[in-house]
Amino acid sequence: MPDYRRWFHAGGTYFFTVVTFNRRKIFGNELARSFLHQAIAEVMALRPFEMQGVVLLPDHCHCIWKMPDDNDDFSVRWRMIKRRFTKSWLAGGGCDVTVSASRTKRGERGVWQRRFWEHLITDQQDFARHMDYIHYNPVKHGHVKCPHQWEHSSFHRWVKEGVYRRDWLCQCGADSEPPDFEAISHSVGE
Repeated sequence: MPDYRRWFHAGGTYFFTVVTFNRRKIFGNELARSFLHQAIAEVMALRPFEMQGVVLLPDHCHCIWKMPDDNDDFSVRWRMIKRRFTKSWLAGGGCDVTVSASRTKRGERGVWQRRFWEHLITDQQDFARHMDYIHYNPVKHGHVKCPHQWEHSSFHRWVKEGVYRRDWLCQCGADSEPPDFEAISHSVGE
C-alpha cells in the first residue's frame, strides 16, 4: 500500500478534488447542487474557511480553500460537508448505491468516494495554475466550449473582480488552443 500522507498547514491554502461514489452524476440535479451548497454554507458557519475557487461538475468538485490562520482541519470540514449533504440528499429522495460490507460497517453510504484529493498550494504561481485548472475543467470534460458557459463555477465571480476576461480561453466561434494542464492533471485526483 502506498505511503499516503496529508499535508496539514495552519492557515494554508488547499486545492481539493472530491468525487461521487462510482462517479455517479449526482450534481446534474438542481436539488443535489442546492443540498451541497447548503452543506458547505452550514459547515463554513460552524468552522470558517474561505472558498476562493470552485467548480461543480456532474460527478465531482474541485475547489480551493484558504484555512484560518490557526487551523488546518480540512478533513473534519469535508467529513461534515459529505455527511450533511448525504443526509439531505437521501431525505430529499436521492438515492445511494449498494456498498461493500466494509463500507457499511463504517457507516458509509454509496454517495461519495471515501477519500478526497488535496494539494497544499505552495505559492502564487501554483495558486494561479490550480485556479485556471478549476475554471477550465468543464471545457476539459466536454460539458461546454468555453469557461464562461459553465454556470456552476467561481469563474464568473473572478471575471467581475477583473482577474479573468470573460473570453478567457474561449472557443465560441473560434478554435483556440486548449491549455496544457498535464502536470496538474496527474496530481489532482482525476
